[in-house]
Amino acid sequence: MAVLRTLIGEALRATRLEQDRTLREVSGAARVSLGYLSEVERGQKEASSELLASICRALGVRLSDVLRDVSETLAAVEPQPAPITVVPPLEPAVAPAEGVPALAPARAAADVVAAA
Repeated sequence: MAVLRTLIGEALRATRLEQDRTLREVSGAARVSLGYLSEVERGQKEASSELLASICRALGVRLSDVLRDVSETLAAVEPQPAPITVVPPLEPAVAPAEGVPALAPARAAADVVAAA
């Protein structure tokens, strides 16, 4: 599965390279260290929204446009989630005979773990 920080980094790097700008130029304009910007572009660091906004301002692009592009890329590669199947508790096949205690109702796995 694609990691969001990797897709954001790739989008920022592609924008920077389209502008023929260096990491040094953009990091200076964004007021972020060159090493940190490089890590963000390589998807090794997850930048805060404030830092992303600063990098986008330095690149002259809107953060919303970068995020939209990333969202479209993610939608193209993200698998559909598998539906979750809920299994109802088992019911006794026959009603208990008179004088025989009924079975205790089935307990959810979460209840069993909480009771332990």
